Amino acid sequence: MTTMNSAMSFRPMAIADLDVIVALEREIYPQPWSEGIFVDELSRDDRVYLVAERGGEVLGFAGLMLVDEDAHVTTLAVRPQERERGLGTALMLALVETGLERGSRNLTLEVRASNKGAQRLYEKFGMSVVGVRKHYYRDDDAVIMWATDIDHADYAARLIDIAADVEEAS
Repeated sequence: MTTMNSAMSFRPMAIADLDVIVALEREIYPQPWSEGIFVDELSRDDRVYLVAERGGEVLGFAGLMLVDEDAHVTTLAVRPQERERGLGTALMLALVETGLERGSRNLTLEVRASNKGAQRLYEKFGMSVVGVRKHYYRDDDAVIMWATDIDHADYAARLIDIAADVEEAS
């Protein structure tokens, strides 16, 4: 379990979390995942889903799909009232660390073209835009972002800096 500070912790997502997760998903996303999608995702060995909580309250969650040497971020969500406090960065850091532990060398994701805040977060992790998927979302395009060689020493130094920033913010 990764700890952001004494009050915040991360743990694997469980089926018992899905009522809260699905409600948060509906609050945040115009095209939310269903409970069934989460059940399917949680049943797979090549997926990792984490929950951020404080005092038993779910504040956010994130997911990762592992394919060969690639770690694909499938979702990252933070309660609106908890944004701008470093939680998204901490969740992303936990995902990247998990990917590295599982042998990933590259990091990828799709993000709404209109979601500039999320794109800035991913840029912190060395991700760059490599393409666009037109109409990926019903109402928006997706920007495809990648970071390669995340298993190298220079990327490890980046993660140390990001972790220090998260600790400083908490």
